[in-house]
Amino acid sequence: MSATSKPIPQLVCILAFDVSNRLAIRKLGSKAGLAFTGIDLAMAVTRLQTAFTHHSEPAESFTVTAGGRMHAVHFVQVTGDPKDAEIEFWSIEKLESSPGTMAPSLAAAVALLDDHLIEIPYLHIGENDFIYKFRPEKERNASIYAQDPVSSALYQSQLCVLIKTLARTHERTASEPVALNFGPVSYLVPSHFGFCLGVKNAIERAYETLAANPDRRVFMLSELIHNPYVNEDLLRRGLNYLQTDKGVPFTVTGEPAGPAPTTALLWDTLTPDDIVIIPAFGATDEDKRKLVRKGIAVCQYDATCMLVEKVWKAARAYGRSGHTVIIHGKVEHEETKATFSNTRRYAPAIIVRDLEETQMLGRIIASRDPEVRASFYTTFAGKHTPGFDINRHLERVAVVNQTTLLVNETRSIIAHLRDLYTQIYGPGETERVGGSGRTDTLCYATQVNQDALAKALAEPLDAAFVIGGKNSSNTYQLYRLCEKTLGARAYFIQSEANITSRESVEHFVFPSAREGRPYGKIVNRPLWPTLQGAKRVLVTGGASCPDGIIQQVITRLNSLFPRDQLRDLPAILADLEKTQ
Repeated sequence: MSATSKPIPQLVCILAFDVSNRLAIRKLGSKAGLAFTGIDLAMAVTRLQTAFTHHSEPAESFTVTAGGRMHAVHFVQVTGDPKDAEIEFWSIEKLESSPGTMAPSLAAAVALLDDHLIEIPYLHIGENDFIYKFRPEKERNASIYAQDPVSSALYQSQLCVLIKTLARTHERTASEPVALNFGPVSYLVPSHFGFCLGVKNAIERAYETLAANPDRRVFMLSELIHNPYVNEDLLRRGLNYLQTDKGVPFTVTGEPAGPAPTTALLWDTLTPDDIVIIPAFGATDEDKRKLVRKGIAVCQYDATCMLVEKVWKAARAYGRSGHTVIIHGKVEHEETKATFSNTRRYAPAIIVRDLEETQMLGRIIASRDPEVRASFYTTFAGKHTPGFDINRHLERVAVVNQTTLLVNETRSIIAHLRDLYTQIYGPGETERVGGSGRTDTLCYATQVNQDALAKALAEPLDAAFVIGGKNSSNTYQLYRLCEKTLGARAYFIQSEANITSRESVEHFVFPSAREGRPYGKIVNRPLWPTLQGAKRVLVTGGASCPDGIIQQVITRLNSLFPRDQLRDLPAILADLEKTQ
């Protein structure tokens, strides 16, 4: 500032957003202006409180100069209708589409909102709080699983309830599997299987939202969970999806949009009256920004699993401590996309699919050959944050993970990186790989399901059936564990319908781009040529598999055996009740 220049006078302004992320503006004639300003924060808050009794603490966000005055901009979230008749709520999209209606100071502030849109829905919660905590069992809404015969058959199983009651002595610790002796066939069911708490939370949120809003359009950002039968039941009740699990938007006719769609997208039809639920996988910042702009409630319908959020919080902490975040995940998976998007706000990030890709990265890190180091940008194209600098951003790293992958694979990746950095920098540089041995971003539900399955696989078995959606990553990891032990006697199925006969099962082969199989496929695998000798079968389900389907698979397998030789279900239930 020169000796003759005058200081720019400063005002404080408060941008107040409602729960639908619409901005409170002051309407004066044909113009919309800043609603709450003052010479200091106290004055601005006083003016805010004349219109809204309840609001969050003001959060300082940015400064902007307009009309020769600097404005220190603070954000708050308000609830209730304004008590001031001049105050109206406008969506950011509406404001941006009507620049001529905005006073210069408001226009200047709105122009700088883009970098802050993600903060707006969560102004009322602290950064260490969780958006949607797991409900205690006594607060679960069990009635949503029995709304009609279709839902009851899908979700309810007296057999599974008894197995869980008997075997789950602790939610986070695997116990011995439960044996069900039907006579000519016995089943071994792990202590932990099926719905995890994050999935239960998301399902209950979806059904409750539909029931509470019969006169509003209710959308899911993408598939609620990776189970076709759950998603079909929600569609039957009026839910719609905005995009596929790969992020391709749907048109108003319900078709995935092509590269140059000629039909309007569902996204384009959204209004502040609509509801959009964010699934358990979370959402990218890009998708959340679109919702905020349209004036659609985000936090109220955000069903992101708190264990996914835990990964995000760990990535944020690593970024603030100067680490680049390596995400162990599938680049095409919704959860990994959301974690990558969230992480890039705080740190450079790279996605590695498995130990093999980590080893490829390690060779690049260890090399001093400029050509080898430059290969990073082609090898990891589309898997790193913009502006990634191979010479600066790989000096300190930390690993977080997609919660549905194999626990031991994440541990192997961390161990490999520790060994690598020790070789490069020496044993005294342990902090170059963040976490010092922590693996606490691993989802305990994924881990305990895998641990429980390992206990069951230690028993003699004739076959194993793993049940889940074709795009369910955690189900595929369970199948991989079974395949490692049983080979072709392990089957990945979606429901009892895939067990076509005693001789044949429709087994799903999971897609693998690395193996030249970009799309999954169904193959017929032999089951039992004869029923000679008693059979021992393992049955389990992924974290998105309803209990009803697990019982239906057992019922279908039983139908392959002579009925007069089978013990009936009441007898099995009586056996279980005796052991409680």
